[in-house]
Amino acid sequence: MKFFYSLVLCALSVLLMSVIGVAAQSPSELTQGAQLYDKWYAAAGLPAPEGNMPIWSRQSTNTRSGAETWRCVECHGWDYQGREGAYGSGSHYTGFPSLLRQADPLTREQIIAHLKGANDPQHDFSPYLDEASLRKLAVFLKDGLIDDRQYIDSVSLQVIGGDLQNGEKLYTETCAACHGTDGKKIVFRSEGVDEYLGSVARRDPWRFLHRTRFGVAGTAMPAGYDLGWTPEDGRDILMYAQTLPTGREAAPVTGAGAGSEPEPPRGGPASNLWSGILTGLAAFFGTFGLSLLFLGGLVLLGMLIVSLLRGRR
Repeated sequence: MKFFYSLVLCALSVLLMSVIGVAAQSPSELTQGAQLYDKWYAAAGLPAPEGNMPIWSRQSTNTRSGAETWRCVECHGWDYQGREGAYGSGSHYTGFPSLLRQADPLTREQIIAHLKGANDPQHDFSPYLDEASLRKLAVFLKDGLIDDRQYIDSVSLQVIGGDLQNGEKLYTETCAACHGTDGKKIVFRSEGVDEYLGSVARRDPWRFLHRTRFGVAGTAMPAGYDLGWTPEDGRDILMYAQTLPTGREAAPVTGAGAGSEPEPPRGGPASNLWSGILTGLAAFFGTFGLSLLFLGGLVLLGMLIVSLLRGRR
């Protein structure tokens, strides 16, 4: 009987550990919400909507069309600041507001209501997303937004502070298997241009941080948030990724051709009269001295020969 109870207890322990393991690997509500923010139709496994999002017609500066116009990120940016942040200018500019400001005073229920068009009928996502998905998106908007101005310089786009060694360690342990040690194993197609992880980190650090923390919608990429990484860990990985090659580095010159000539020797002709005189004298006496040594050598050789001949007699 004791053996039976022990066997049952062991089986329950294994089952419990399995459940815990699955829970630890499953993305959290916040992570799923972040991926919905990125590209909700990919995250939800739905076909991309046709046509432009109704609100899109309220702006004329961003010329993208179709499914891209339905993405939250296209209106509010990877930094969640809309017109106040990275999308405050350039081809992504729409003039839509900052979610960091708008979502902060709202409850989750109020955010869900807004996503259902309560405040603006043209902002109604309820025909496309179910209640569970809308709640996950609200969880992210209420609890997952991070103000990355503390981590990224808005002018240079370089990381502020950071721990490069920690970033390299986390990248090597988790990211390198898929992206490669140099970040060039996966080629990204963005805005019609192929680029590597290093170039993404330098060109669009906010996108890099969002996807490092929360994964990429519609893929199995692990999310740093669910791995227990802190916002600072994400910053450190970004810092390390900015040291990776971008694919635009100048190739080293090999063989003949422009740029392959060796550096010219230092020195050259004298630049003034006295230097020229001194240089000429040095050359003269140098040559004269060598001549004297040569003649002295010949004299010594002759004396040696004469001495040998006399010795034979």
